[in-house]
Amino acid sequence: MKEELLQDLKEAMKNKDTLKKDTITMLRAAILQVEKDSQKVLNDDEICAIVAKEVKKRKESVKEYEDAGREDIAENLKKEIEILSKYLPEQLTEEEIRKMVEDAIKESGAVSPRDMGKVMSILRPKTAGKADGKLVSDIVKEKLANM
Repeated sequence: MKEELLQDLKEAMKNKDTLKKDTITMLRAAILQVEKDSQKVLNDDEICAIVAKEVKKRKESVKEYEDAGREDIAENLKKEIEILSKYLPEQLTEEEIRKMVEDAIKESGAVSPRDMGKVMSILRPKTAGKADGKLVSDIVKEKLANM
């Protein structure tokens, strides 16, 4: 994935696509910072987690800027989200997540909301980078509350 980012960065520079160049540069800097802090080379799954975190940050910021009436900045952030999303694996649908939650509840033997940790520990590796953690958590809470 790092090579793909580098190639896309070079392409953006050739095409004078400033937004794409800046977005990829920021992402590469975030990846390098995590590698430096953890003193290890990240694999593609770990890089996807960083991309997902950056997308999430921007989605939260879009809402804030729209509420503040700064549509120009919100539009820029939406474009950045679009660029970053290219590096994420295909996202799970809500229906797929619900099925995975049901399977994880059966697998863990969960019977009440207190068992949420067991269920989430099973789901986290399966949904990392493929689904919003808050959505997964909300679905688990809903299913466990209705037991």
